[in-house]
Amino acid sequence: MVSAGDFRNGITFEMDGNVYSIIEFQHVKPGKGAAFVRTKIRNVITGSVVEKTFNPNDKYPTAFIDRKDMQYLYNDGDLYYFMDLESYEQLPINKSVLGDNFKFVKENMECKVLSYKGSVFGVEPPFFVELQVTKTDPGFKGDTATNATKPATLETGAEIKVPLFIDEGEMIRVDTRTGEYMERA
Repeated sequence: MVSAGDFRNGITFEMDGNVYSIIEFQHVKPGKGAAFVRTKIRNVITGSVVEKTFNPNDKYPTAFIDRKDMQYLYNDGDLYYFMDLESYEQLPINKSVLGDNFKFVKENMECKVLSYKGSVFGVEPPFFVELQVTKTDPGFKGDTATNATKPATLETGAEIKVPLFIDEGEMIRVDTRTGEYMERA
């Protein structure tokens, strides 16, 4: 059991027959009245996000999410195939389950496949990936003083903003959680 007063980002719990993950939380102590916890929670099965307030003394059963390391192999239409690194079994996962940050994953990368009671509801790519820039405007040497950026297409087809000095063919590191350029690789 987890009490609402102990909520932190990433904690999963069961409520009303559904499983929720905490995205944001804030403990509020108003000058008048009782304290409460304001949260943004995501239904891990449907992906819908709801804002809800809780009494800090409310208790909820903890939901145990299975996170398994699997290797992304290939996609066939709307099915994306992952291989279990221990048993070498292949698991097809529908495109609707994959998040927006999956656009940074290329074949043979390891990801975490998230499931609850055997039902897959999400795929977490690595936090940082190294990808090649396939298309962007020519770079300008020495233009590092400003924070100006330009669009660039990566080898996976994803588009991000990169600094002006990045050229085509360069390897860069991308944070998959924010979709932002980090540094040259």
